[in-house]
Amino acid sequence: MSQVWFITGAGRGIGAHIARAALQAGHRVVATGRKLAPLREAYADVAPENIALVELDVASEAQAEQAVQTAVERFGRIDVLVNNAGYGQLGYFEEISADAIERQFATNVFGLMHVLRATLPVMRRQRAGHVFNLSSIGGALGFEGSSVYCASKFAVEGLSASVALEVARFGIKVTVVEPGFFRTDFLDNSSIRYGDRAPDGYGDAGPSRDIYEGYNHRQAGDPAKLGAALVQLAGMAAPPKQFLAGSDALAIVGEALQGRLDEMRTFADLSRSTDGVF
Repeated sequence: MSQVWFITGAGRGIGAHIARAALQAGHRVVATGRKLAPLREAYADVAPENIALVELDVASEAQAEQAVQTAVERFGRIDVLVNNAGYGQLGYFEEISADAIERQFATNVFGLMHVLRATLPVMRRQRAGHVFNLSSIGGALGFEGSSVYCASKFAVEGLSASVALEVARFGIKVTVVEPGFFRTDFLDNSSIRYGDRAPDGYGDAGPSRDIYEGYNHRQAGDPAKLGAALVQLAGMAAPPKQFLAGSDALAIVGEALQGRLDEMRTFADLSRSTDGVF
């Protein structure tokens, strides 16, 4: 059955590949982005009846509400929401200003919340829907030199797990997607930010700039295949609440989870010792 997909950050990268996969599967897409020109260029070959291009800065609650209203007016419903828009604030925590931290959360967390809050009433009325919130392996474990970015993705994880419990009664499914490293523009200067302070003792630029810039466009993950995977998940009656994307994500997160389980068991007796007696 044909679905209507609403995708944020659809002008390029993973968002564009998800949109292409949905279109190829016969679905209609509401492709949103901060500017219309890149969207028009990216989807110039798509039949107008299958796509709506909508300007949306997710950090604006008013724009999020208007974009969802536009989508419903155009296609009548929203079956799948893909909260993909975001960027990475890298650098050691002490390198990053309070303003930069607030901007990171304004997009990655509050922006996602704005779109989700605007879309859920539509899905509740339908008694159906599927939300994909794009997190990262950085939402499952911390990385040195990525503390603020990881904090924003940890917030997405907690929000997704809790909202999933709240909206299941309406037939709405929520899946948080944890990609590993994919070949997109995410590590380009257009999508990444670095700290602008230089606290003593950390080194000149932190590990992230050297490591990530050298890794750019050499990542193992294929974003087109990730798009196809999300289309497959959207067709499932019982999709996962968390989806690890990529063999690197499986290996890295799997090792981290095993480490946490081992640590929990090591300190289990001390944990139990905090119980009170009534």
